[in-house]
Amino acid sequence: MKILLITPPFCQLNTPYPATAYLKAWLTREGHQVRQADTGLEVFLSLFSRNGIADVFDHPSGLSPEQEPDALRRMRILKDRYIEAIDPVVTFLQGGDNGLATLLARPGYLPEGERFIHNIPQEDAFGAMGITDLARFRSTLFLEDLGDYITRAVDEDFGFSRYAERIALSPPSFDELSFRLETENGLIDDYHRLILKYHMDDFEPELVGFSIPFPGNLFQALRGAQYIRQLHPSVTVCAGGGYVNTELRSLQDPRLMDYFHYITLDDGEDAMGALVNQLERKKKGEEFDYDSLVRTYFIMDGGFYFNKGESRCVHKNRPAPDYSDLPLDSYLSLTDRQNPMHRLWSEGPWIKMILAHGCYWHRCAFCDTSLDYIEHYDPGNPRDLVDQMTDLIEQTGRRSFHFVDEAAPPRLLKELAIELISRGVSVTWWTNIRFEKQFTPDLCRLLARSGCIAVSGGMEVASDRLLELMDKGVTVEQVVQVARAFREAGIMVHTYLMYGFPGQTPQELINALDTVRQMFASRLIQSGFWHQFALTAHSPAGLNPEAFGITIDSPEESEFTRNDLLFHQEGPDLSAFGEGLKTSLFNYMNNRGFHIPLKEWFTFKTPRPSVKRHAVSRMINVPFEIDLRDNSRIVWIESLPELEEDTLIFRGNSYQELLQISPEEGQFFLALLEKASLRQSGDRGILYREIPELAGHFGLTDPEISENSLFRELMDYGLLIL
Repeated sequence: MKILLITPPFCQLNTPYPATAYLKAWLTREGHQVRQADTGLEVFLSLFSRNGIADVFDHPSGLSPEQEPDALRRMRILKDRYIEAIDPVVTFLQGGDNGLATLLARPGYLPEGERFIHNIPQEDAFGAMGITDLARFRSTLFLEDLGDYITRAVDEDFGFSRYAERIALSPPSFDELSFRLETENGLIDDYHRLILKYHMDDFEPELVGFSIPFPGNLFQALRGAQYIRQLHPSVTVCAGGGYVNTELRSLQDPRLMDYFHYITLDDGEDAMGALVNQLERKKKGEEFDYDSLVRTYFIMDGGFYFNKGESRCVHKNRPAPDYSDLPLDSYLSLTDRQNPMHRLWSEGPWIKMILAHGCYWHRCAFCDTSLDYIEHYDPGNPRDLVDQMTDLIEQTGRRSFHFVDEAAPPRLLKELAIELISRGVSVTWWTNIRFEKQFTPDLCRLLARSGCIAVSGGMEVASDRLLELMDKGVTVEQVVQVARAFREAGIMVHTYLMYGFPGQTPQELINALDTVRQMFASRLIQSGFWHQFALTAHSPAGLNPEAFGITIDSPEESEFTRNDLLFHQEGPDLSAFGEGLKTSLFNYMNNRGFHIPLKEWFTFKTPRPSVKRHAVSRMINVPFEIDLRDNSRIVWIESLPELEEDTLIFRGNSYQELLQISPEEGQFFLALLEKASLRQSGDRGILYREIPELAGHFGLTDPEISENSLFRELMDYGLLIL
């Protein structure tokens, strides 16, 4: 079949969302002809062009002259300057002409609106040689000013990474969406329709699948499906994706089927594969077997049905995502933050991959642990994953990877890193983790050597009592020690933070903020984000609210979406703390405000922190323990040294060191490093229990090799214990 897969407006501007890439690879392997399109990117590039910005300023404003703020009036007066600058800005942010950096970084070239007023670069934020970063930062502010103009004067639903998100956030009824879909097209609708027309006319698909990962993709997916069904009635239209999987699991309103013939849940490989098989049967004149559909909503004989099905895709059988058709050179690398860690979400493009399906922990009380994409843990094979990475490097020319796992398992990351190093595959990557104690200093050094530059993980409430209550499986001290291990390996750390978890007191929240402050001051974390606790229907807290002192106010059933639940809880409402938490965090991420009393961030009286002033420093000063066991793997991650008489000569990328040693020890340690070297050892290192036998070959009988001062010194150079 000819299948068109679409990620509708708006999702990400810096990199493709990977759902259609994975699905295209699967369906192509099954023999189908598949095209994918990020119509969100295409709409953005059409809108943010000379002609598009002219359309924006010529579009009738929803504001009367009396209502129009001075900032918008000024932008309208400077319309020609915005039109003149838009193409150079977009070209530069796409990486197409770095020679524009000097011009774009120079004050006075770009018209400066409100975003520039509120985001003045710090003098030392980019440095004397950071002209490209400064230009990217100023160019991003320029685009954000234009985005603000569109939102305030043309289309209030517009956002760079979302569209009409408000009306898609867990509405209990389809009524508002239905009403909006019957209104006239707006500017964004018109641009999207033209792009869809191009793909439909050029490719002539038989099946169109909309991937809806987030609430901000729903409305334009519905608009797109509406257009396709009106003008191409013979084409089958279906929908799936993250939003569908969480929000529409108990769908009862058949009106959504006026837009999509089929709505599929969970892994698209299963559901789309089964659907395509039945559509092929129908195409051949055979009977369509609805019982063979997998986790799919459909209309049959006027009735609205859901067939659960039992098929499950095994993660190791998934091919590498196929990013062909997606114009990687057209994505924009934005810099909306001066913080080097926080910028990773908007810079790119990153090639997104999944190391493991699901979460190996899946117990956190706030997480949707009962959903398939979290509950069913299924890890990939490290060798296969590196094979896929090398295939993607050849396909895309890119070596930057973002592993979008729920939580990447330490053991799998270790084996992946060893595979990358031993095969000499040079990449850069980052991922999401849990702050597991398995992330030892040596494992973090190994990950850094394999190309890891950053990790993100949830510290959430920074309270041992609450961490235990939410079954997080970590303690504050453990988070500190793991963050320290990453820091010493040169890996940046982002942490997710939460306030308002059931039972949290103002004192605990202020203590959490002080812990976060101390961790930033100690450079253990580089960025973070505060989320207010939200109760979801598929989380342990949502499924068992009584255990957390929660009373759910939402109805038990909903005809449309059901995910975010209205609730009330015993204890104080901490929502008023949100603004102060975010303001303090913004300052900490910019390396300032550490000595400002916490009460100054809030407009109301708050408790004094009861965390000891140097609590985090004391945790940091606890020495790391070396856990050497018989089955510990010893690996060497640097170039092998040379032995010249009584000297081992180590040559690294940034150093050269001489180590005086006896000839016998020199021969032994050289042999040890050869066996431990990841670039020369077929068995990925040497086990600790094998070292005494190796030492015996050189006449050395010291059974406690770990206490040998030379062994300890080699650990500083690059001998790791895993």
